[in-house]
Amino acid sequence: MAVLTEEQTLLRDAARTWTQEQSPVTRFRALRDSGAPLRFDPAVYAEMAAMGWTGVIIPEEYGGSGFGYLGMGLILEQTGRTLTASPLLASALAAASAVMLGGTGAQKQSRLAPIASGQSIATLAIDEGAHHRPNHVALSAVHNGAGYRLTGAKTFVLEGMAANLLVVSARTSGAVGETAGISLFLVDSDARGVTRTALKLADSRGAANIAFDNVEVGADGLLGPEGQGWDVLEKTLDRARAGLAAEMLGAASQAFETTLDYLKTRVQFGQVIGAFQGLQHRAAKMFTDLELARSCVEAALEAIDSDADNTPDLVSLAKAKVGDTLHLVTNEMVQMHGGIGMTDAHDAGLYLKRARAAEATFGGGAYHRDRYARMQGY
Repeated sequence: MAVLTEEQTLLRDAARTWTQEQSPVTRFRALRDSGAPLRFDPAVYAEMAAMGWTGVIIPEEYGGSGFGYLGMGLILEQTGRTLTASPLLASALAAASAVMLGGTGAQKQSRLAPIASGQSIATLAIDEGAHHRPNHVALSAVHNGAGYRLTGAKTFVLEGMAANLLVVSARTSGAVGETAGISLFLVDSDARGVTRTALKLADSRGAANIAFDNVEVGADGLLGPEGQGWDVLEKTLDRARAGLAAEMLGAASQAFETTLDYLKTRVQFGQVIGAFQGLQHRAAKMFTDLELARSCVEAALEAIDSDADNTPDLVSLAKAKVGDTLHLVTNEMVQMHGGIGMTDAHDAGLYLKRARAAEATFGGGAYHRDRYARMQGY
């Protein structure tokens, strides 16, 4: 488990206080029931930006605080506890990372500052099917004078309806499935030929399918060298996966604590149900799995901050472990609450649905177990 600095502890505690007081689960439930088109409250995101959260990983020279990925993970863990919906992961972590890793000085100057201030919402447009396969890129980018013309489609783009900037993976050479020949582009979402279709997801978060019909992008829209975008893409995705794992850890922790409180207060057969040994064993299993998941998540975030060679290994380990743990805890949350846990009136269903959607985002358990095994030489 990571030893936090004083500044990191203050950041975590401030995030915990704000989410519990200003963005509790009841607020997410009201947002879901309202049918808000963007699936998040722009006023809430503006508050996050005012607190500096949208610039945590962005260097000071580009308008951020350069506080690192562990710092961002501490914030995301708290937003996960209350199921706070926002573009923080998609924009201030994932898309910002892509620009930081692959951008030129001019691109960083023009794109990162608006993301850090919360004025711009950016996102990754990577996958093209029902499953996470970032190397299966068929969307084509052909030369068009000094620029490029993009044609194809992307699926399940997080915050796709809200984003004004898209980081798009496209194929400039090679065959589908090959990592060579993948290029990254910065595309304005209002560009001619871009069509967005909103999706309705089980967890009521914002996502869209996006089609590109001969979308023209200037040479200044190319992010990194042509045909060599895979390295930046993989590093970007690992940062997004670690951030999402932190959010999932927060959701699992809160689901466990809510269930534990119920075990201590629900009376059955003349005694609290937490006194039953069978339930005690199941609670102990959840607790130990949560502690292991926390160690994995914090190790992955620290590895990113230190640019460790084994960062991909630790990220896949964290995403797989926390995914399994979140599944376990949310399943147990429903079962241990009994009948009320099966109703929409209780929060258990909200955590269970978030678990399913988050686990599939940026690669599910099977994807990351396979990836981890291959990196270990199996």
